[in-house]
Amino acid sequence: MQIDKDLRSVQEVRDLVHRAREAQRVLERMSQEELDKITAAISRAAAAEAGRLAALAVEETGFGIRADKEVKNRFAATTLYEAIKDQRTHGILAQDREKKTIDIGVPVGVVAGLVPSTNPTSTVIYKSMICMKAGNPIVFSPHPSALKCITETVKVVERAAREAGAPEGAIACIPTPTMEATSALMKHDHTRLILATGGGAMVKAAYSSGTPAIGVGAGNGPAYIHKSADVSLAVKHILDSKTFDNGTICASEQSIVVTRAQEEAVTRELQRQGAYLLSDEEHKQLSKFILRPNGTMNPAIVGKSVETVAELAGLTQVPAGARVLVARETGVGPGYPYSNEKLGLILAFYVEPDEEAVLRRCVEILEWEGAGHTFSIHCEEEDVVKRFAQAVPASRVLVNTPSALGGIGATTCLFPALTLGCGAVGGSSSSNNIGPLDLINIKRVAWGVRELEDIRGGSAAGGGASQVDDALLRALVDQIVRRLT
Repeated sequence: MQIDKDLRSVQEVRDLVHRAREAQRVLERMSQEELDKITAAISRAAAAEAGRLAALAVEETGFGIRADKEVKNRFAATTLYEAIKDQRTHGILAQDREKKTIDIGVPVGVVAGLVPSTNPTSTVIYKSMICMKAGNPIVFSPHPSALKCITETVKVVERAAREAGAPEGAIACIPTPTMEATSALMKHDHTRLILATGGGAMVKAAYSSGTPAIGVGAGNGPAYIHKSADVSLAVKHILDSKTFDNGTICASEQSIVVTRAQEEAVTRELQRQGAYLLSDEEHKQLSKFILRPNGTMNPAIVGKSVETVAELAGLTQVPAGARVLVARETGVGPGYPYSNEKLGLILAFYVEPDEEAVLRRCVEILEWEGAGHTFSIHCEEEDVVKRFAQAVPASRVLVNTPSALGGIGATTCLFPALTLGCGAVGGSSSSNNIGPLDLINIKRVAWGVRELEDIRGGSAAGGGASQVDDALLRALVDQIVRRLT
């Protein structure tokens, strides 16, 4: 008798979560040193296999560039490890002897890890490491179009973790990916947290599941080239960023915004560095190819070369070797597909009359799609940077750096991460670059330091009203605020 695929996948989830729950009981009793040993083993194993796993990802999905995916794998395996290796996540984190308080880190429990097809292997490495560092088991829900490379990556990190002392079931992957399986994983009674990286519909489903979730919204970051910028370097940063892994990192630039005074210099530099500016006719032709009829991104443009996109869209005049397709755009929202997120080698180009109009346009783009994610600015005037940073609805404001690599912490000192929170404005529970400290709960132990009579401060004259010393009141307020934050 053949079992229905959906039913089989749901049963697989139940079995995996049961084993993960058993593994959790072991992990939560481990010391910080034991968890660190497991994390270090994953780092070494993933770094050693970075190239092979990158090749598998490109071969299976058709997205991106092998060499760049290898860089992302090594970034997750080594750069992330260097950032977290000395973090305390488990047991006593801090003790204030004067105020008589202790903070104790405890794992959140079983984590559901949703993995996209654009960054499949690096996401598995990254999420496995931050979960093990925090003492949490993780069950991965793989994107069906990247099942083989995700499964192989899980095998690599799971074997390394187990040989370093992790229990069976601490890292696992659903073998039969279906929507029903992912839903069952997210809604399971023993799933304590969802790390959702993927399409908008999947992230929305994670937040609707009833389980606490950390999700990533769409990245649709505009890049402003200010009059003070080194135009050549700014364009280099933008093109380096956009072409890295063929534009599959969600923090990569999606549009360039300049004032009219900068238009000629930026246009000239774009062309000099290999960008191809579309004609009006080519603009219309490609615009029909960017989105699907339902308004979502056409997967045919994702992570593909310029040559492939041009051929699929019927653009015959694009020269060989063109690095990026650039389209002049004048609007944002429905009817303006270039204003959407484009995880491929396509950039919108906005020219505005002045800087105030540039700021309004950048806010409009982010509010349309990408709120809370990333904004980049190329500028040598700190006051301008601060003004834009305060005004734009973005959790990451990147200055004079490739946005794709700056956003994940590769070319900046932001925490190295492949899950970038978008904050409340983007519908996310966190605005952080997500790390192990986002995957623990903190118990707070507090000794009593005053009696009720101390709080009342004694009876006051006239009507028996109580008075509280100002200094004591401030101390109480400070203590309450610290406990709530």
